[in-house]
Amino acid sequence: MTIHDRLPTLLAFAAAALAPLALAAQSPQPVDYSDGSTWLCRPGRQDACAADMSTTVVSADGTMSREAYTASPSAPIDCFYVYPTVSTDQTPNSDMSPDAAELRVIEQQFARFGSVCRTYAPSYRQVTLLGLRSVMGTAGFSLDQGLAYDDVVNAFRYYLEHDNDGRGFVLIGHSQGSFILTRLLADEIDGKPVQSRMVSALLLGAAPLVARGRDVGGSFRSIPLCRAATQTGCVVAYSAFRSTAAPPENSLFGIPPSPDLAVACTNPAALGGGSGELRAYLSATGATIATAGRPPEWVAGGPAVESAFVSAPGLLTAECKTNEYATYLEVTVHGNPSDPRVDNIGGDLTPQWGLHLVDVNVAIGNLVDIVRQQASAYQRGR
Repeated sequence: MTIHDRLPTLLAFAAAALAPLALAAQSPQPVDYSDGSTWLCRPGRQDACAADMSTTVVSADGTMSREAYTASPSAPIDCFYVYPTVSTDQTPNSDMSPDAAELRVIEQQFARFGSVCRTYAPSYRQVTLLGLRSVMGTAGFSLDQGLAYDDVVNAFRYYLEHDNDGRGFVLIGHSQGSFILTRLLADEIDGKPVQSRMVSALLLGAAPLVARGRDVGGSFRSIPLCRAATQTGCVVAYSAFRSTAAPPENSLFGIPPSPDLAVACTNPAALGGGSGELRAYLSATGATIATAGRPPEWVAGGPAVESAFVSAPGLLTAECKTNEYATYLEVTVHGNPSDPRVDNIGGDLTPQWGLHLVDVNVAIGNLVDIVRQQASAYQRGR
């Protein structure tokens, strides 16, 4: 059973109260991506990527300070983002009208990349939570085919033809978005002339496969894993689990389909290997991509945090690990009960999911830094 096979089953909890719904055969018209309303983010607009990125830095001693954020409309490269399964539309596939869930995920996972690249995020008719419930156990079902995949491919082709103008680009996806981008990389980029323009791909929360013991093979023929922040044309990929709750035997992520393959893990805090400090940007209200959350007391007895995000230097570290079942990014929380700062983070689901809801949040500062360095390396190499 592959990762794709397990996904519908383990997503059942999200729609357990909903009646089963059969996916109807569809022959819909392709989305017209020349229409600006079909994009959540495009350069030069006040759209979903213009979200509030204000951040309070909370030090271990309880000191709070503000960190500035500035978008870069003249960034030298582009970022193309495909968001995860968030739609609560009561249909098998979502419509093209973004709701609060799509806007929230842009804020949590993508808008911050506007400091290092021009941002492109198409709406697409993704498989919804309800749609996943209806196809649970269906033979041959996967998230890298069908209407959602076709939409993203059409959006990417439109971007290349009308917007790219020979610029370097980064692909960014999470969960359903990473499944889709993994296939798009294999079908549309790997071994083709456009590969020379790929600065990198960040495939988060649904890592691709590599040949065991190698950085290529598996999902891609010639696209390797990133092992340095100045390396370009490569992939950063991981799924995060808490150090105190490693992936179990029935984990949704990190288990390869055969012994000759491995699931990719590249630690964004230490691409060359080992452990490193994560630069997380967590919602100040405790929200995730799928939940409203409960506002943490970031500093015991301290003032309320008024910014949209919180950064807590030194609280989290990460290292790629492999246990008897899976390969994953192990996240360690260094809470200290003797200091006034919060000692833990949220984002857990079931043991099979790990820290899936905050896969991107826990490392987004590192990821933005990697893209910044890769962009410079790409520009120097032109």
